[in-house]
Amino acid sequence: MAHKILVATGGGDCPGLNAVIRGIVKRASLEKEEWKIYGCIESFNGILKDDVEIVELTEEMVSGLHVKGGTIIKTTNKGGPFHFPVRRQDGSWEMEDRSTLMKRRFENMGFDAVINIGGDGSQRISLQLLNIGIPVVGVPKTIDNDLSSTDFTFGFQTAVQIATEAFDKLVTTAESHNRVFIMEVMGRDAGWIALHTAIAGGADVCIIPEIPYNPEVVAKKIETRYKDGKGFCNIVIAEGAKRVGGDVVGHAPTAVGDRHIKLGGVGDVLKQELVDLGVGHDIRVTVLGHLQRGGTPVAYDRILATEFGVKAFELVKEKKYGNLVVYRHPEISYVPLEEAVKEPHLVRYDDYLVHTAKGIGMVFGDESI
Repeated sequence: MAHKILVATGGGDCPGLNAVIRGIVKRASLEKEEWKIYGCIESFNGILKDDVEIVELTEEMVSGLHVKGGTIIKTTNKGGPFHFPVRRQDGSWEMEDRSTLMKRRFENMGFDAVINIGGDGSQRISLQLLNIGIPVVGVPKTIDNDLSSTDFTFGFQTAVQIATEAFDKLVTTAESHNRVFIMEVMGRDAGWIALHTAIAGGADVCIIPEIPYNPEVVAKKIETRYKDGKGFCNIVIAEGAKRVGGDVVGHAPTAVGDRHIKLGGVGDVLKQELVDLGVGHDIRVTVLGHLQRGGTPVAYDRILATEFGVKAFELVKEKKYGNLVVYRHPEISYVPLEEAVKEPHLVRYDDYLVHTAKGIGMVFGDESI
């Protein structure tokens, strides 16, 4: 009888997801015993819905898949085994715990284990599934690079490359028009994308969630970039940034089953703050948004994602359930899920990258006026 693995991709899409899937399938194909890999469509929704949606992932299906962005088995950040949205007869929605149903279907379909590919929220679900008796192995996925148990997550380098290329283009137009450009990038709680992009692109100001900013400090920095009305200034700001004593900028979710505040608009808020302070230069805002999540993964992410996929399969084969695959230079290893979700990987004020940025004159908005 063939061994069977159920693979799910949860949360936001991320360059490299398909490379992980390919790595799992190709590694499984080398075994003498028969292993079958199945994809659960839209994270765990595929096994939770009334009409089950699960597809076998063959070698033919994953051929050349490592260069393709997104995920062929789809993803979602809504619902889940423990909070599945169900519509009542009156048209309203309620959240239902379908974890018992998932376990029953998982066992009835003859699966040996789940490989759950996702970020912090997805891995917390992995831990919950483990606690109800479902064998699970996690694979870390997030463009924010905010999981503390691994040196890097796949998708991060691609997001930084996309943001840096966009920033390079803004620098030339800012210089041509004597403008201030504010580029808003992703980063809910962690400012790694913003920080890496700011250093790579040569930004004058970098504003991240971990360091609340004072708009007066930013305004002062801008003025140092102008002489007799001529000059330009480029700013990178993470979507989760907030001013000193302020809150994040966003709005409540509207989609059924979505419990995450929708961030966005902090770049425009910063622009208005600067205008109110009397900054008279032409200020423009660019929001990269989901451009950072899409497209072809860079070589680094393809390699890391493939390594993760191979290792995830091997952990299942060895029955080392309850672990998250991680990269700890120079090895691909694993840590218990409990450790993996214990604390996020955030930018520390004493991080050497912050030191480097300050060493080339970049400000974070927290400096004294």
